[in-house]
Amino acid sequence: MRAIEITKPGEPDVLQLCERPLPVLKTGEVLIKVHAAGINRPDVFQRLGKYPVPPGASDLPGLEVAGEIVDGDLSDSGFSKGDLVCALVQGGGYAEYCAAPLEQCLPVPEGLTPLEAATLPETYFTVWSNVFDRARLSEGESLLVQGGSSGIGVTATQVASALGHRVFITAGSEDKCRAVEALGAERGINYRDEDFVAVVKELTDGRGVDVILDMVAGDYVAREIECLADDGRLVVIALLGGPQANLDMNHVLRRRLTITGSTLRPRSVEFKAAIARQLREQVWPLFAQKKIKPVIHHVFPLEEAAAAHTMMESSAHVGKIVLQVLAD
Repeated sequence: MRAIEITKPGEPDVLQLCERPLPVLKTGEVLIKVHAAGINRPDVFQRLGKYPVPPGASDLPGLEVAGEIVDGDLSDSGFSKGDLVCALVQGGGYAEYCAAPLEQCLPVPEGLTPLEAATLPETYFTVWSNVFDRARLSEGESLLVQGGSSGIGVTATQVASALGHRVFITAGSEDKCRAVEALGAERGINYRDEDFVAVVKELTDGRGVDVILDMVAGDYVAREIECLADDGRLVVIALLGGPQANLDMNHVLRRRLTITGSTLRPRSVEFKAAIARQLREQVWPLFAQKKIKPVIHHVFPLEEAAAAHTMMESSAHVGKIVLQVLAD
C-alpha cells in the first residue's frame, strides 16, 4: 500500500510517500480501506519528534480515518464487510489501509461522505471525553474554548451549543471569530485585541464561565482562573503556550475550582470504546438533525501531506484539514 512516513524528525518535507505492507490485524481489529484521513496537531508533534508513538502502534502518522471495512472479525458488532465507518486509531492513518480497533469504529453519520467523516473521530472523542465526561459540562452551564477556530474548537462549539450551552471562544482574527460565531458561539473574542477575561466577565455579569477547554496552558492558566465561576472546571488538553504556569492557589481554594487535563492517545481501547458508545447515542443523531456539521478548511491528496502540515502549522485554517486517499 501507499503510505506517508516520517523519514526523520523535522520540517514538513520529512513526510515522504512510501510503500508499506498492509497492516497485520491484532485481535479485535478490523482493516479499513481508507478513503480519507484527518490531520491533527498531534501529527505535527509526532513529526517533530515531540510525541512518542505508543508501544505497539504504527509509526505512520494519522489518528483518524474513514473508509470501508474490508477484513476482520465482525461477530456481534453490528458491522459487516463493506460498511463505511470512521475510526479513531493510535497511528497509521496516512495510508491506503489502516488497522483500527473495532470498538473505536463508528458508522459514517447519516448524510455525510467518508471524506467528511474522516474529520470527526479525533476531535469528537477528545471534546466529549474532556468537556462532557471530565469537566462535566451540565445543563445551564457555559463554556469557553481557547483556540475556537481549530478542529477541536469548532467541534466543541457546535456540540455544546447544539446541546443548549452558552459558548464563548477565542481566536486570532475577526474573520475567525465571525466564522465560529456562525457555528454557534455566542461571542468570538479576538485575543490579539481583547482581554478574554474582561469580555467573559462582562458577558456573564461578573459570574464567569463554568468550564474552560484550554489548548494553550502557560500564562493563560492564571487568567483562566480569573474568569471561572465558583465551582468552575479548567481542562487542559495541549500546551501550545508552554508547560509552566504561575497561579494564585487562593482562588482554587476559596472558589472550589478544579484544574485537570488529559491525553487521549495512550488510553485503552476500553476507555475509547466507552466514548464511542456515548458519541453514537448522543452526538451522531445531531448530524442527521442538521444541528452540527463537519467543517473542512482544505483537502489535500495523500502525497501532499507535507503541504497539509505546513497549513496546519500556519494556523490559518478554520476547522479541519484532510488528506484524501480514495475518491468518495
